[in-house]
Amino acid sequence: MYSHAMSSTPERLIETTRELLWERGYVGTSPKAILQGAGVGQGSMYHHFTGKPDLALAAIRRTGEEMRATVDRLLDAGGSASARVEAYLLRERDVLRGCPVGRLTMDPDVLASEELRAPVDETIAYVRDRLAAVLQEGVDGGEFGAHVVPGDIAATIVATVQGGYVLARASGDTAAFDAGARGLLALLAPAPAAAPASAG
Repeated sequence: MYSHAMSSTPERLIETTRELLWERGYVGTSPKAILQGAGVGQGSMYHHFTGKPDLALAAIRRTGEEMRATVDRLLDAGGSASARVEAYLLRERDVLRGCPVGRLTMDPDVLASEELRAPVDETIAYVRDRLAAVLQEGVDGGEFGAHVVPGDIAATIVATVQGGYVLARASGDTAAFDAGARGLLALLAPAPAAAPASAG
């Protein structure tokens, strides 16, 4: 968590709003809760932002930027395409809290606002496109079979991750998420070469 002493008022407001959106959703993120969490007065909030929607937009954009940076770090690392996809799937996550971006797709107030929904959609599309590019590298390099359609598999990875969060939160156990990630990796693994048939 950030330090109040080391961050500016706008930073404290944005970071507090990010946390509240993740935990409570848009409706539950009241201006009062934001001000209390950030340790600032009401005048400070409206000095830097026009209101709750403006602050929520800044917070959602920040969350999206952070997710994109994480994806870039993992997928731009050296190694094979399959290793980078595996690193993305198995990266450390706070699984039981859910995805800070994915959870916003279930928030009716976010979905009802084209402005708030846009950075959510853009972030998910960015992750899918980055994965598709790495998968295409794997197809081109012979790591994956020609039957692998990078865009389809990238969408499957995103769906598996988001579904894994839902299953884990429903059961209160991260094992469901881990099982989904392992299962997808097993499906992506090349089939072992068949042993040659013995003569005679």
